[in-house]
Formats: sequence, structure tokens, C-alpha cells
Amino acid sequence: MSLLSTKGIYGLHAMYQLFIAKSDKPMQIKEISSKADIPQNYLEQLLILLRQAGLVNSVRGAYGGYLLAKSANDIFIKDILIALEGNLVVTDTDIKDPVLRLFYEESNHRMQEIFNLPLSDFEVYAQRLNNQ
Repeated sequence: MSLLSTKGIYGLHAMYQLFIAKSDKPMQIKEISSKADIPQNYLEQLLILLRQAGLVNSVRGAYGGYLLAKSANDIFIKDILIALEGNLVVTDTDIKDPVLRLFYEESNHRMQEIFNLPLSDFEVYAQRLNNQ
């Protein structure tokens, strides 16, 4: 069972590439596509959604591309996923059974907590990987 679609996974990969670039210069789509192994046409669609959500800025011109719209500390994984996937819920139907409703409410709450990490936390994971 997959919790995230390809859209969400690719979007996280793209945002991670922008994060680790740590540059004031925009990153071109072809570079993001290559490093994150995302088809360029698909990446363009994702970046439009991320720009509309205020998570990335686009710069036009020969040296144009994409940058994070704000600090990686202020961009949360859940915001990226919501921009790409829609609201993160286990179920959005009206559950009549109170026990099941409580279960789904708790599941949704926990999922929000799991993805309530700033993009900058990927640095922690990279350090953990390097220390292994």
C-alpha cells in the first residue's frame, strides 16, 4: 500500500534538490529533472503547482529556473504534499460508527504530525546516513 502517489514522491524529490542546491541562483528544470530522476514534462507540471502554493519561485530568462520561495525551515513536508496531492486524510467520508470515526480522526491527526517536518530536516537524515 502506497500512501503517496508518484506526484507527491516526485515533488518531494524536486524540493529536496532545490534545498540541497543552497544557491541564490535558480536551478533549471533540466538539472532538477536529471538529479531527481523525474521526467522533465512531469516536473514542469509539479513545479507549476508548487509555485501556485507559494513554495517555489520561478525566474525567467536564459539563467532562469526555480528557487525555494522561502527558507527550508518554513517549508513543511505536509505543505508540499498538500500542494501536490490535496488534503492529507485517511478518509474524508462521513463515518457513522463512533469507534471507526475516532480511529480515522486519530489516523489523520497522526499523519499530519508525521509530515509536519520542515524541509530543512532532510539535512538531519543526510547526516545520519553519512554517519553510518
